Amino acid sequence: MVTPAEIRDAATAIADRVIRTPVVYSPTFSAMTGARVYLKLENLQKGGSFKVRGATFMIHTLNGRIGPRGVIAASAGNHAQGVAIAARDAGISATIVMPEWVSISKEAATRGYGAEVVLHGHSLDESIGYAREQVAGGYTFIHPFDEAAVIAGQGTVGLEICADLPDTDTIIVPVGGGGLIAGIATAAKAHNDEIRIIGAEALSCPSYSEAKKQGRPVRVPVSPSIADGIMVNPVGDLPFSIMQALVDDLVLVDEPDIIRAVNLLLERKKVLAEGAGVVGLAALLAGLVPVSPGSTIVVVVSGGNIDSPLLDRILHHGLLASDRILHLSVTIDDEAGTLARLLTLIAEERANILHIHHARSDRDLPLRTVRLEIELETRGAAHNEAIVGALRRGGYEPGPVR
Repeated sequence: MVTPAEIRDAATAIADRVIRTPVVYSPTFSAMTGARVYLKLENLQKGGSFKVRGATFMIHTLNGRIGPRGVIAASAGNHAQGVAIAARDAGISATIVMPEWVSISKEAATRGYGAEVVLHGHSLDESIGYAREQVAGGYTFIHPFDEAAVIAGQGTVGLEICADLPDTDTIIVPVGGGGLIAGIATAAKAHNDEIRIIGAEALSCPSYSEAKKQGRPVRVPVSPSIADGIMVNPVGDLPFSIMQALVDDLVLVDEPDIIRAVNLLLERKKVLAEGAGVVGLAALLAGLVPVSPGSTIVVVVSGGNIDSPLLDRILHHGLLASDRILHLSVTIDDEAGTLARLLTLIAEERANILHIHHARSDRDLPLRTVRLEIELETRGAAHNEAIVGALRRGGYEPGPVR
């Protein structure tokens, strides 16, 4: 197990090497839930996630016992960057094994922090296995979550929450391998054993949920998710034992709710976070966590490393889901002035045209007509109905894009 004293030692050891991230109040999310909602912004941490805390303390505890070739780790993203930063700050070499499918941006970021990157394996398990094999060649392996010192380092997040908000009632934490929630639970329960610790896990990879049912970590079927940072299978042995003792509840969060949380956090709080980082907020906003009116809830936003192309798709998907993008197909006469009249009607309804496509050669189109496929940014469902109504009154018959 990991003790509160070890977490306090970790806080002292890493204080000058990590950022004490802020705990910020959210009026919007408080109004939406009826609680006093605060966000612990680990997306502002070095490397964009909490991972540097555990890696830094792990290297500290090794204290001269690191292999001659430095440290080695395996990761598809946040742990890679955390280890790279911790090793650089300690003045030692770091090698990171990443799966062959890892995103270009995360590979580049890891190299940018000074680590050597080796691409090996079609899964993270294969990458971890390869990294472990290299220990015989003079490396010291740093596990992403199943290690006491790593958990103690992650637990410093909990110490900071309790210091900044001593009256915290509930802490909601994303769950992947379990190191973060195990550390936070240990620290928070030592401060006040009445604090509820709620884990939020992606439905796409219910590792801890199934482990609870089976009484031990087990492998589960996994499906694709934007919360790739917590697609860990299975949960760690040591974190599992701590979670069993200290975590009060676990909720499973579906993909649409995670996408909505990324969008809302960026739009309402101007905070950019990755899918894995917002799973706790997604659970809260989806009503999966029981809330006492006026209680103090802290949601850990665990990371912000999201690829730009993925972010673009998430934002677009979020607008579609909230009826703030409207797709229309309208057939008009192919003659001067007809398009202008149509666009004037749309402008009068104060919709913003994102894309417009002309189709003249479809087989079903009469001669001298053109089909317009239009994508509009709108204010929601009622606005969409108003736009369609205005077009119909103007003599057009808008239909869905084929």
